[in-house]
Amino acid sequence: MANAKSTRIFLLLCTGSLLCFVQAISGQQSADLSRSSGAGMTGGGTSPGTGAQAGGSGSSAAATQVSIPGVQQLTAQYQASVPEGTASSTPIPLSIEEAVSRGLRTNLGLLTNEQASRETRGQRLRALSQLLPNVTGQVSATEQQINLAAQGFNVNLPPNSPFQIPKVVGPYNYESARANATLPIFNWSNISNFRAAKQNLKASQLDVKNARDLVVVAVGYGYLQIIQDAARVVATQAEIEFDNAIFVNASRRHEAGTAIAIDVLRSQVELKQRQQALVAQQNQLAKDKLLLGRTIGLPPGQDFTVADPAPEVPLAAMPIPEALNEAYVHRSDYKAARARVLAAELSLRASKAERYPVLQAQGFYGADGLQLFSNSHGVFSVTGGVTFNIFDGGRIKGDILQSDAQLTNMRNDLSNLRGQIDYEVRSALLDLKSASDQVDVAKSNVTLADQTLRQSRDRFIAGVTNTVEVVQSQQAVADANDNLISAQYQLNIAKVELARALGIAEEGVKNYFRRQRP
Repeated sequence: MANAKSTRIFLLLCTGSLLCFVQAISGQQSADLSRSSGAGMTGGGTSPGTGAQAGGSGSSAAATQVSIPGVQQLTAQYQASVPEGTASSTPIPLSIEEAVSRGLRTNLGLLTNEQASRETRGQRLRALSQLLPNVTGQVSATEQQINLAAQGFNVNLPPNSPFQIPKVVGPYNYESARANATLPIFNWSNISNFRAAKQNLKASQLDVKNARDLVVVAVGYGYLQIIQDAARVVATQAEIEFDNAIFVNASRRHEAGTAIAIDVLRSQVELKQRQQALVAQQNQLAKDKLLLGRTIGLPPGQDFTVADPAPEVPLAAMPIPEALNEAYVHRSDYKAARARVLAAELSLRASKAERYPVLQAQGFYGADGLQLFSNSHGVFSVTGGVTFNIFDGGRIKGDILQSDAQLTNMRNDLSNLRGQIDYEVRSALLDLKSASDQVDVAKSNVTLADQTLRQSRDRFIAGVTNTVEVVQSQQAVADANDNLISAQYQLNIAKVELARALGIAEEGVKNYFRRQRP
């Protein structure tokens, strides 16, 4: 009966502990939901929804918060990868969708963030363990002999005493099997720490989403750079063919006595300059292909071709307020920063709760005896207690100050990130409009330069002018083609920047550069 009663007491304590834990968690989840909705209305006008990083603090923050303009601002991790597969002897065709897919599998920045998220998940489990019962088992066998005199017993009785007390007891042995449990019934500091860990886990999951966007940005920059390099190579090769035709024509006219030697030299110099530029551009193309291969994890030495040059997909104009609202809803780094602010608030609450009393129960139940299975008896112990702080030398105050400082920094980071998003969205929209206008002007300029060159060539063939006019016209055409290539590159980059600024890089890049099928 005693054993049954003690077992019921033990189970009641376990049940009470778990009920307190569940009620506390349920209440805080409601409070967290209200807090999240309120922050959404204050921050972006709409609730940000759920999602999962962020840059600013934490183990993965420094690797993920990257400003948009300029590929040089991407961290080294996002231009590195874990290569997969083996290189083939023939170049492989690579579309931008395939490049993005490879990058999302092998890019080092994303892989690092995924492992950081796993670490945060482990921290959450450790925080949860502080709220759950801790049960251990123990089986032991003891062989013992005791000197009673050494333990303080007076074993020297009068000589005529009918009783005699031995000075040494034993040796004797006994066996024991026990289950020990510690039950945290109420600890508000641990509960707050667990809720903070949940928010940090949410932020780390958002870190991974943000890292995916940054991988897409890095791949998009690299892919578009190769398209620009290849366009320059093709344009320069066409210019070389034209320069060579002018050189041959000038040489024949000189041999015929209708042109002076300086015309031949001038056309030859122009041809050599174009050939020199072609060598430099081909080298730059090869280097940029190597960089993209490193970004997306191609096997070392694997050559590839750009399978589908990016078509010009026009984007509808987007009002700035609409774009900002979309960015605040979708930007994973912004949502992660908000989650970290909430985690810092809960950590501050946990530090203040260190002054609160802690209710805890512990005990054991088992069997002791000379022979565990045939000659033993049940034993148990149940202890409940309240622990409260009397003097800690300022430790709790120090924890509160540290948590409050971290919370202030998190709020400052969130405000700064909100301003940064506003800047990035406005800047991307301006760049998109400017680049689109530049493409239109550059196309018109190419047409005019081509007409000028044709007229100069006809005048030279007719003997009306010399090669000076032709060389000048050729340079004008080369400059116009280069400006058009640069304008098209800037337009494509502006699309990537807008997709990133809106927090939809992974979906946006694929949609903006999707090949239109006939």
